[in-house]
Amino acid sequence: MSDAPQPRLVLATRNAGKLRELRELLRGQVPGLDVDTQVVDAETAGAPDVVESGVTFEENALLKAEQVARATGLLAVADDSGLAVDVLGGAPGIFSARWAGRHGDDAANLELLLAQLSDIPHERRGAAFVCAAALAHPPGASAGSSTERGELRGSLLTAPRGTGGFGYDPILVPEGLDRSCAELAPGEKNAISHRGIAFRALLPHLVEALR
Repeated sequence: MSDAPQPRLVLATRNAGKLRELRELLRGQVPGLDVDTQVVDAETAGAPDVVESGVTFEENALLKAEQVARATGLLAVADDSGLAVDVLGGAPGIFSARWAGRHGDDAANLELLLAQLSDIPHERRGAAFVCAAALAHPPGASAGSSTERGELRGSLLTAPRGTGGFGYDPILVPEGLDRSCAELAPGEKNAISHRGIAFRALLPHLVEALR
């Protein structure tokens, strides 16, 4: 029998960057928790892919967290995020990753969105990155699920700038700054990002569940 610590928390993603962010958020927060071995991703935990059939960020985050918790018997965390553009009534929203028709094609998504906004003046190019983070307990637990929301307001450029980040980062300039999210250092971005805000709000629920 292995003496390695058993996983206690699974993040419903196969994205290594998201897992790294969650581990750093939890590091030192829960006595006895080894974040490098006991906080794992969906693939490591043997969790199936989850169809995001919800119509809000919160619904999709909860769907993923609850299904992964049921499948693995572990405490589970998930998030759903995207870009909400004011003049598009909040679109692309939950369809952000597949706005151009193919999931995860960042270049095509950016190109289509910029074309759609080509005639929109600077003062009307307001938008926000939105993230919902969810925590779900495994079957049999007495505690319920939790969700928290984070937003990063800004305005959209007419052309991409910067090489960092991913998704729509090259075209959103956060309020009060003159650089796009893709031009920010990772620490700067994490301090103000929609995902960072949502997960920091979820942290007390996580810490309590892991005690």
